[in-house]
Amino acid sequence: MFNASTLWWGMLFGSIGLGFFIYGKKQQAIVPLASGVALMVFPYFVSGTAWLVLIGAALIAVPYFVRL
Repeated sequence: MFNASTLWWGMLFGSIGLGFFIYGKKQQAIVPLASGVALMVFPYFVSGTAWLVLIGAALIAVPYFVRL
């Protein structure tokens, strides 16, 4: 089930994802847009805190390394 740290990390990644989504939509850039959507959605499917942090950090790094 969920514990407090999982909820806080999910809220943090969801907030960052919203920022990426808004930026990607305004700039019409697909990579930050897709990364933002993924950051907002993936906490619903990942239950472990360690996996949540690892996947979230990887999704945050994607727009910085992938330029289209």
